Amino acid sequence: MTIAEQKPEEEMCRTIEVVSSANVSAFNHRDLAVDAAADEFYGEEPYIPPLNFSMVDNGIFRSGFPESANFSFLQTLGLRSIICLCPEPYPEANMEFLKSNGIKLFQFGIEGYKEPFVNIPEDTIREALNVVLDVRNHPVLIHCKRGKHRTGCLVGCLRKLQRWCLTSVFDEYQRFAAAKARVSDQRFMELFDVSSLKHLPMSFSCSRR
Repeated sequence: MTIAEQKPEEEMCRTIEVVSSANVSAFNHRDLAVDAAADEFYGEEPYIPPLNFSMVDNGIFRSGFPESANFSFLQTLGLRSIICLCPEPYPEANMEFLKSNGIKLFQFGIEGYKEPFVNIPEDTIREALNVVLDVRNHPVLIHCKRGKHRTGCLVGCLRKLQRWCLTSVFDEYQRFAAAKARVSDQRFMELFDVSSLKHLPMSFSCSRR
């Protein structure tokens, strides 16, 4: 093939590149226009869930520590109560939010130590579970600082009460804790005795056969 025969193909390739770039730019502008139109239509800022937010079961949610940016989202849940597993005084802004929305605060202070100094008080977890199991407190949000360890232990103990196998309990815990998963937390959940709580009524989706 001669050089003269190659030139049209090279030009065609260059043309295709230019058209492709133009199309990408057009799509970007279109997406921005759609987003702007949506914002104008709704006339409100988008909801922002707290860090590590998730639904645990009917009327039970979990997350990291809620910030002011999360308040409008939390309002959509119609919460009756919040369980805080951090020992520090609850922030004033958060207390104002609870007061203005008629939400009751249950605070069970568990220190957030790192391994090997982790000490999870079993009695405190048991007291917190009593609050979780009382449907009069639902909808309820459980949170600690990051929604990983202390919250994960409480939810893990709830799962044992719901007769989850340990493999599933640990899988759920690890999804939230990720690289920060602690052997001590998993050992605590494994050894936690739920027999003293089995008499309490439950209305959760996976608590009955």
